[in-house]
Amino acid sequence: MLLVDTHTHLFLEQFDQDRNEVVERALENDVRYLLLPNVDMSTIEPMMALTAAYPHNCFPMMGLHPGSVDQNWETELDIIRKHLFKNEQFIAVGEIGMDLYWDKTYLEQQRIVFRKQVEWAKELGLPIVIHAREAFEEIFAIIDELNGPDLKGIFHCFTGNVNQAHHILSYGGFKLGIGGVLTYKKSGLDEVLSQLSPEHLVLETDSPYLPPVPHRGHRNESSYVRIVAQKVSEIYNLSIAEVASITTMNALNLFDRLPSVNEGHHLIKGRT
Repeated sequence: MLLVDTHTHLFLEQFDQDRNEVVERALENDVRYLLLPNVDMSTIEPMMALTAAYPHNCFPMMGLHPGSVDQNWETELDIIRKHLFKNEQFIAVGEIGMDLYWDKTYLEQQRIVFRKQVEWAKELGLPIVIHAREAFEEIFAIIDELNGPDLKGIFHCFTGNVNQAHHILSYGGFKLGIGGVLTYKKSGLDEVLSQLSPEHLVLETDSPYLPPVPHRGHRNESSYVRIVAQKVSEIYNLSIAEVASITTMNALNLFDRLPSVNEGHHLIKGRT
């Protein structure tokens, strides 16, 4: 069995004391691919250091998180662009999107930054990983305009309703990123997923954030993908191995730059 954590921030300071142990626990729990979404220019160096330490397991993205869009957004975006266009190691443009939960001060700047990064993804032929918090309609307005056969990606940490899920899936190239929120009793996400096919899902943690039950209140980590997979298996009455097979294939199909996998032996090809 092979699982993919399509969204984990293992390079953040919350893991500075035991990062290697966290990676090893993920591998021991069959979580073999750890996909790393960038946050801003301050996280590029630690993210790339982790990628260098685990080249067969950790794969970086490049993007500017909407929470980092402030008065310095133009400088940040210029640095992100330079890294993105000079390094073919990045598997996606992410984490990008819009977040209106805490503050709407930079709403217009968030729109500009998101649109620009979507355009870069199309130019480079890369998928996008979207952060959408209290901003579905604003994001839909942009993707409705820019969508086409050359655009694909993930709506990360999906917690929307059925109508929003159908809007996303109508684009044709997008999957829903499902994490620990699925295990929360009052999330209602299990009811939403029961009306959708598992073919539309990928798994994630968003570690160190949003840990699944029974780890709420503590740091999240990539090994907990297995808990999310177990919950998905219960919703669809599938084995956890079947969930792993479906969601891993979805991830591999989305991220073209990930190395191919010989599932029989879990060998990772294409890397030295």
